[in-house]
Amino acid sequence: MDKIILNLKKKIDFYWDNLIKEKKINICESDFQFTFQFTVEKVIEYLDKGKLRVISFSKKKKIIINEWIKKAILIYFQIKKIKLIEFGKFKFFDKIPLKTNFNGVRVVPPAIARYGSFISKNVILMPSYVNIGAFIGKESMIDTWATIGSCAQIGNRVHISGGVGIGGVLEPLQNSPVIIGNNVFIGSRCILVEGVIVEDEAVLGANVVLTASTKIIDVTNVTKKISKGLITKRSVVIPGSYSKIFKSGKYYVPCALIIGKRKKSTDKKTSLNDVLRKYNISV
Repeated sequence: MDKIILNLKKKIDFYWDNLIKEKKINICESDFQFTFQFTVEKVIEYLDKGKLRVISFSKKKKIIINEWIKKAILIYFQIKKIKLIEFGKFKFFDKIPLKTNFNGVRVVPPAIARYGSFISKNVILMPSYVNIGAFIGKESMIDTWATIGSCAQIGNRVHISGGVGIGGVLEPLQNSPVIIGNNVFIGSRCILVEGVIVEDEAVLGANVVLTASTKIIDVTNVTKKISKGLITKRSVVIPGSYSKIFKSGKYYVPCALIIGKRKKSTDKKTSLNDVLRKYNISV
């Protein structure tokens, strides 16, 4: 972490502890107010330009949640006031301006991305929504009516199909947003929330719903394996259900079924087409 970023982190943590939580500082003091607002807006600017991310990775590739950045976003919401935002004939009333620096990004009207989100080169945004703090890697496709929540992290060459809901998270601060790895395919109308992680090259068929408590059942072997919150690398996943006894009787609860593995291949598009045909997956 370079000195500039480290200095921003220290200031945001200080403001959060003394201004937001304890209210020990008077924000109306002019000198302080200028420094305070400048610091918060600099963090959001760095998010918007991709100089900062809500997550980072340790040397062992462990995910680190940068809570101080989420604090900065929450403070940003507090210091901004609702105002009229106009883009041509479109009018909005909001605290957060719309993103404008779409460098090398195809944006199909009426796709919306909020300032403070980062969208890499060669991304295609069909009419969709990307919230503040979100990160979208290069060459990804965000299809029609898909939503990318606050601080959600999307890898490179990811296909987010129509109507998919990717959940974000600002609070609690220590919680992780949804994180999608590289070369992942997410089928239509999937819902991923509560910090679910999808590792590289996984394929999710249409209508898969994943929360932190959703059972993920690997049915590829004689003995099933049950996990939660993580779709492992190159897994092929479809929606399923299992029976559960309640006081009023037996009902079927949604789950996700891992039915196979996507073969490791240098040609990801060919590999994906093979997977979809082999497992007859609806997308």
